Amino acid sequence: MAGRREGDDGEPGGVLAGLGWALARDLRLAVRTRSELAVQLLFYAIVVTLFPLATTPERTLLMTMGPGVLWVAALLASLLSLPRMFALDQADGTLEQMALSPWPLPAIVSGKILAHWLTTGLPVVLLAPLAALQYGLDGEAIAVLVAGLALGTPILSLLGAIGAALTLGVRGAGGLLALLVLPLYVPVLIFGAGAVDAVRAGLGADANLSLLGAGLIVAALGAPFAAASAVRIALD
Repeated sequence: MAGRREGDDGEPGGVLAGLGWALARDLRLAVRTRSELAVQLLFYAIVVTLFPLATTPERTLLMTMGPGVLWVAALLASLLSLPRMFALDQADGTLEQMALSPWPLPAIVSGKILAHWLTTGLPVVLLAPLAALQYGLDGEAIAVLVAGLALGTPILSLLGAIGAALTLGVRGAGGLLALLVLPLYVPVLIFGAGAVDAVRAGLGADANLSLLGAGLIVAALGAPFAAASAVRIALD
């Protein structure tokens, strides 16, 4: 825990200071393990590429199943890296130091969640337009898909952080984590894929995107505190 632990006001325990420290630290660690990030992106690319190859090349069918496939692939790619969000820090004792630091633990957890999204969710958002071309989606549908992923993938990281914290130190944590978070991911999947389907049907995607935006606000306000509480319980 190196460096000054001061917020913008010069007092210890600053929320922004804790968030920034955790974000910078996790991003540095992610850069050092570039191979693991590459595996996640490769997994996403393989999943979205195999479906068109394994099904009929009929354009209408590809356009119909494309949004769902892209969202499921994004969900699974996010899920792959969730067990590592807190487990590695717990194994080497860093997580306990974070809990004892003068920075608020929810701020540190927020930084770790943001780092998780930047290294897993954001690349998926950026790759989505290219992947969507394989399914014959038009420009408007692709724009809505990207907007939905930009709103929905942070929710996946936020909800996943709660599950990752709840399963800290539990045997078979990976399987249990999937069982915990996958039901929570279902509404995000439905509204995200539904936004593209609504555009294709001529209904407009405003309702679905608004629900995703509302979900992001609620998750951003509550998930860091819930995950921080679960981390403290795991450390006790």
